[in-house]
Amino acid sequence: MPAIGQLGEYIREQRETAKISLRELAKTAGVSNPYLSQIERGLRKPSAEILQQIAKGLRISAEALYVQAGILDQREASPVVDAILADEVLTERQKQMLIEIHDSFRKENASAAAPADAPAALTETAVAAVEKVTKKAAPKKRPETTTPHPKEETP
Repeated sequence: MPAIGQLGEYIREQRETAKISLRELAKTAGVSNPYLSQIERGLRKPSAEILQQIAKGLRISAEALYVQAGILDQREASPVVDAILADEVLTERQKQMLIEIHDSFRKENASAAAPADAPAALTETAVAAVEKVTKKAAPKKRPETTTPHPKEETP
């Protein structure tokens, strides 16, 4: 497990690279200035929730901080995962769901030789997974209101 000091140093480096003051990051993350300072100096170990708030304030993936904190293992490099993590429109939850779906497909494909109908099954699984993510991510639609057309009078 990485040392708490390394996590704090990483957060400080990310903050300085982003040109964000300690005070600004603390406000954005919803923590006090002294608490954030103690995290950066390696005196405090933040919870996963606080790490997520700090990541949001730094505009980096929470996964990056989780890896630094030893909560998650480093993932194998993947341009797909990098693209998902870089997407600023997706929420952290949506990113994690997409990464999990991607990982499950890679594991399934890496397992023993698949039968001839596997591509069709994978496609159905992919469609179901994407539908699940998009249904949860889609904003609720308002019911459409229609204006009734006046009846045409017959002469």
